Amino acid sequence: MTMRGPFISVEGIDGAGKSSHIEALADALRVRGHQVVLSREPGGTPLAEQLRALFLSQAMDALTEALLVFASRRDHLCQVIAPALARGDVVLCDRFTDATFAYQGAGRGFDLAVLSQLEQWVQHVAAAGTASAGAALVAEANSGAVAGEPAFIQPDLTLWFDLAPAVAAQRRAAARAADRLEAEDQAFFERVRGGYAARAQAQPQRFARIDADQPRDAVWQQVLAAAQAQAWW
Repeated sequence: MTMRGPFISVEGIDGAGKSSHIEALADALRVRGHQVVLSREPGGTPLAEQLRALFLSQAMDALTEALLVFASRRDHLCQVIAPALARGDVVLCDRFTDATFAYQGAGRGFDLAVLSQLEQWVQHVAAAGTASAGAALVAEANSGAVAGEPAFIQPDLTLWFDLAPAVAAQRRAAARAADRLEAEDQAFFERVRGGYAARAQAQPQRFARIDADQPRDAVWQQVLAAAQAQAWW
């Protein structure tokens, strides 16, 4: 049986500091001999990056936001993530579907049942939906399915950088001008944080909570420990 590579997502509210540790984690994995595909969402392909630009710059309602990010995610899965996992590479992604449930679900108050249905449609990937045979191998490795049948792809490990929204807002203000989502008020980010907490509670087997209100080195040690605890490390 073909064994697929591990899929790691990195999550948290804007300003939690997750992005500053992604490159370090990728480097640590490469030192251990892994091939690493480092990507982000929305984004990761030419089409998905165009959708990201629209998502971050244009006013829209919660359903439009959700449809854009799931359209971006589908292309990202088919073109990048599924083939990389099938090769045995580590996929390290800055945000994935947990962000959609946190931001559009909890933050915007959008229907979680609709998001769950979109999640099922978009993240079941078969070879016919890709530019290569990658997803068929993923299906075989994940579930024992016949090659070509859809496999549900989600992260094996999610590093959740948890930080109080007030602290995150201070960090964002010091670092950069706010985009459309970053400009939301503190109450919005409190709801987003709660959305992440709900996802972590529902799927504790794949979540590792990172206390992001710590010095940089202390945060990195938490990230490293969470990765080292995995069988594929």
